[in-house]
Amino acid sequence: MTKKISLLTQADALTLLLARLSCHHPQRQFLERELYWITAGKRGENRMQKKFNEFHFEGEFHILWDVNLKIDNWSVQMDGLLLTKRCVIIIESKNISGQLHFDEQTDEFFRINSAGEKTVMENPKIQLNKHIRFLTQYFKLHKINLPVSGLVVFTAKDSEFISKPRGVASCKTYQMIEYLLKILQAFPLEAEMIKLTKLKKLILTNQTPYKKLPLCAYYFIDPIDLQPGVYCQTCKAFTMQRNKRSWVCDYCGVRDASAHLLALQEYFTFVGPTITNQKLRNFCGFASRAVATRLLGQLDLEKTGESKASSYCIRE
Repeated sequence: MTKKISLLTQADALTLLLARLSCHHPQRQFLERELYWITAGKRGENRMQKKFNEFHFEGEFHILWDVNLKIDNWSVQMDGLLLTKRCVIIIESKNISGQLHFDEQTDEFFRINSAGEKTVMENPKIQLNKHIRFLTQYFKLHKINLPVSGLVVFTAKDSEFISKPRGVASCKTYQMIEYLLKILQAFPLEAEMIKLTKLKKLILTNQTPYKKLPLCAYYFIDPIDLQPGVYCQTCKAFTMQRNKRSWVCDYCGVRDASAHLLALQEYFTFVGPTITNQKLRNFCGFASRAVATRLLGQLDLEKTGESKASSYCIRE
């Protein structure tokens, strides 16, 4: 049975990308900050999703997390969608600590951290309104008669509202349930005939994950800077060596017959959408063309070309 390959998640990708870069790489400090913010954001989303377990509503409802939809070339990613017969509520998670300021005259948003430093950021109100506009248009195209509302949830434990945006609901994680119920109460029940299970299926079957550039291109890193090798998940280093039909760690001796799968995920995530026999050998640090051919042949990859000209990519 052939094995499927997928791209790495953002946090896993940055962790492994950093592991392949030298301690003195010029992009290292920036990537470490990126990883910190992504990890913190994920923790905030997890807190928000855990809090949603307390949501109880008399009518039928469905909750969808990490929703990616597209109209032509217009793509959006929404952290959460609450589907009800009163309305659909877009839930946006923001893990921003410090004092939060919304300037209604300029539409600017900034935070002041514990050290008194001011940082201007993208205004979550603008992003939420864009998503509401998108979903309203999406429903119109699919002849779905449901109003769309939204809520911005600030998930950082030490965030403090100094001011709030007008015209957009925003709250902290512990306030989320009450704010959702308040939004629902503002909408009359006008869509009793709509089938929420069909709407849920429509959204799930039309998920179109955002396609990001390979990380080396995105962060202006030359792929030649990446340390070759296969990662040992026990030692947290690129110490795996090919031994007959398995991989064995030079340092701790652990065996892992599937260690190359992670290396392929790394390659597709970091370097590019296609790989060849030689590129696999160079990236993983082994010499046998026959072994590379066998490993690639065991995977559910799309192959183009023949013999030495063959290249492989992840199936759509």
